Amino acid sequence: MEEVAEAQIKKDVYSVWGIPPDDVRERLKKLMSGLRSEFSGPEFEPHVTVVGAVLLTEDDARQKFTAACEGLKAYGATVVKVATGTFFYQCVFLLLHPAAEVVEASKHCTGHFGYKNSTPYMPHLSLLYGDLTDEEKKKAQEKAELLDESIGSLSFPINRLALYKTDTEDKSLKSWEKVAECNLDSN
Repeated sequence: MEEVAEAQIKKDVYSVWGIPPDDVRERLKKLMSGLRSEFSGPEFEPHVTVVGAVLLTEDDARQKFTAACEGLKAYGATVVKVATGTFFYQCVFLLLHPAAEVVEASKHCTGHFGYKNSTPYMPHLSLLYGDLTDEEKKKAQEKAELLDESIGSLSFPINRLALYKTDTEDKSLKSWEKVAECNLDSN
């Protein structure tokens, strides 16, 4: 009997990701693979984080995710530039234009998840995770622009959201898994 109670209160870290369409996903995966071949780092799905890491039970996460998807329409994302960040999960990324619909989508979803962001939402799509030196990051940034010359001006729709279990302590990402996915209405 005790096992059941424990299973119900088991909490994990979940995130909500915006997923690019398949053609864009393939293009990004090719670019990401090219960067990993030189700079290593774990493999992960191309995504735009909509809700950052939040600790929940799986049932709760699924319910919140379903509710968040219901009121949300597909929206467009536009890359501003290839950028570098200061920590593992924002090593080299595509900085996205913080257009109203992009920011609103995040606000809508974080509202459902009760997620409080400590910093303003910075929409981005990571290309490489890693602890690189500034010099290595600059090289990786340049390589990204070489591997895909027009990546810095890419625009794409976000028409799917996915709920992922993302243990941020696991830098191998082996434990990360997709729990649910929804298609967003396109009108």
